[in-house]
Amino acid sequence: MSFVNKLLASVGIGSATVDTKIFRSQLVPGENVDGIVQIRGGNVEQNIDGIYLSLFTTYELKKDDHRVTAQTEIGRYQLTQPLVIRPNEVKEVPFSFQLPLDTPITIGKTKVWVRTGLDIKNAVDPADRDYISIVPTPLVGAFFDSLSKLGFRLRNADCEQAKGIFRKRLPFIQEFEFVPVSGAFRGKLDELEVVFFPNPDGVEVLMEVDRKARGFASLLAEALEMDESLVRFFVSERDIPHLTEIIRSVIARYS
Repeated sequence: MSFVNKLLASVGIGSATVDTKIFRSQLVPGENVDGIVQIRGGNVEQNIDGIYLSLFTTYELKKDDHRVTAQTEIGRYQLTQPLVIRPNEVKEVPFSFQLPLDTPITIGKTKVWVRTGLDIKNAVDPADRDYISIVPTPLVGAFFDSLSKLGFRLRNADCEQAKGIFRKRLPFIQEFEFVPVSGAFRGKLDELEVVFFPNPDGVEVLMEVDRKARGFASLLAEALEMDESLVRFFVSERDIPHLTEIIRSVIARYS
């Protein structure tokens, strides 16, 4: 019977199970994710090489001329050294890890989740998935507020495959697309595309200003995609009181 139980446990039947409880489901990049992992023993004693947490998200990429959604690991965190879980035993392991600053905001189709796994040799890895909501940092939130004050509305937000100079630690960038619906830039711009590259001191902003075609020369430039200007600038929390004017000045320079 013991042999049968071990055989079944190796394919996930009657083996240890894992359940993760995250104390706060809404977080800001850079904050700590705190919680408890509960492991419940199965029908047989099992050796667990370790308990790990992985942070995942999704992004879009082109594959064979089609857009597909891929998963990628943002971070991985080992919680314990090897341990033994006996039949029906319950163990609780508290954890705390810091969300990477480049964790994407969960907006549109973007999702972020924590996957908890037990590393068990010669057996199916039992896992648990817990979704979390990622909201903007105060600086990025202030940036969004400033664009709203300038008459822009968020039209789309996507995580897309990053290439070349845009490739950083992660294989994607999160792009925010804004359109002018009122204010001084309505009629002058088609859209703004904004990407944030955060670091401990602030945020590097990559902004593409797409000017609206006016006249034959502008239409020709638009056809050749010469009506877009790519600009980089850096802002920090010290800039928040003046952020609207900073952004206005940058956009006006290229509109």
